[in-house]
Amino acid sequence: MENGNNTTQGAAVGGSFISRIKANPKLKLLVINMLTPRNQARPRLWVKLFLNPFKHKRGRHSCIRRRTRIDVFPWNDFVLGKDSTVEDFATVNNGAGPVYIGERSRVGLSCTVIGPVTIGNDIMLAQNIVLSGLNHSYEDITKPISQQKQSTAMITVEDEVWIGANAVIVAGVRVGKHSVIAAGSIVTKDVPPCSIVGGNPAKVLKAYNPETKQWERKI
Repeated sequence: MENGNNTTQGAAVGGSFISRIKANPKLKLLVINMLTPRNQARPRLWVKLFLNPFKHKRGRHSCIRRRTRIDVFPWNDFVLGKDSTVEDFATVNNGAGPVYIGERSRVGLSCTVIGPVTIGNDIMLAQNIVLSGLNHSYEDITKPISQQKQSTAMITVEDEVWIGANAVIVAGVRVGKHSVIAAGSIVTKDVPPCSIVGGNPAKVLKAYNPETKQWERKI
């Protein structure tokens, strides 16, 4: 019981400390400058070497190729499941929201994953795919868009999905289990499970019919 109480008290103290930082703009800016170079959306080298290995989780036999940009920060989660791979020239950024990658999944060459994003198990991402759970406000014309508020919405890719090359998945979209996103598609709405979508904006082209056990054309 004592160990449990100590853990609870430690979490409470940590949460209180983080809340104090967020509530104080000057202190928040100081901490951000310590963790990231000025005007850069990537962590400092000391964060990568000495902080991230203790904060983020990598499963057994997972692989991050050498020529990647794993721009992950300690204030949001980054999880890479066992037997999963992030290929060369890919970018993963959790600055705006957590990034979860399940087991036996592959993030292909030159893909970009910007959190908040949840990628399930047995996922195939081909090349040059963009999944971004981040948006920028633009309504105030007196300010540059870069200085306006950001909004986020979780992208969820359920298990066994295949996403073709050059596809874009926008914030807030859920891609259902065992679905296929055709190459070059722009996905702006949820994708039903066991369906094939394509186009700009993407529409359902085929869906699996459990009664006939066939993939049936929809358009």
